[in-house]
Amino acid sequence: MYFDYYYLVLVLPMVILSLIAQAKVNSSFSKYSKVSTRRNFTATEAVRQILDNNGLHNVKIEAVSGKLTDHYDPKANVIRLSDSVRNSTSVAAVGVAAHEAGHAVQHAKGYAPIRWRNSLVGVANLGSKLSIPLILIGLVLVGMESMLGEIIVYAGIIMFSAAVLFQVVTLPVEFDASKRAIAVLGEDGYLYEDEVGAVKKVLSAAAMTYVAAAATSIAQLLRLILIARDRD
Repeated sequence: MYFDYYYLVLVLPMVILSLIAQAKVNSSFSKYSKVSTRRNFTATEAVRQILDNNGLHNVKIEAVSGKLTDHYDPKANVIRLSDSVRNSTSVAAVGVAAHEAGHAVQHAKGYAPIRWRNSLVGVANLGSKLSIPLILIGLVLVGMESMLGEIIVYAGIIMFSAAVLFQVVTLPVEFDASKRAIAVLGEDGYLYEDEVGAVKKVLSAAAMTYVAAAATSIAQLLRLILIARDRD
């Protein structure tokens, strides 16, 4: 019976880190969702003004269901704000919305990492779906002493590497969007200094979820490489 020590040593700690990071972002968002901005504008109003001030009048704002499902869709040129954000006047909501506006500004200004990430979306999605089935099939064939099995295993690992690269490239994109959001909210007078400090805490907690996701993907890739090496 095979026991996966690599998962226990490499991946499981990263999974635990991801759960802690997710709990932290939920806690921070919940805490600062109860703190209303003293200027009392909604997240949607803040985003619209940030976009217009950057000449992005063509970027639309739409609603999306769920909690913290906010995102910028570069193909549709739309910022979608979740139920817990769009009509809220809280510090947390304004911070999250401004972060998404930061992505729209990145796209408009041709920020290199966001171009790289967008170019990787297709291959990363394909890699995340097909890599594990390919590796499993390859390992079965390796067990049957088929040379084709080894080729299939490493093809799967290469495909998984594309998904890992996407996670890594996502990090500078997310950190930069948060940096832009914090700067504009403070420097352009949307929020008071103490409110900007609260936004930093919310966005820093959110950033850690991306760090944890990238670390988990890297650990999983290393695990797959080691398993393939052991089965050769």
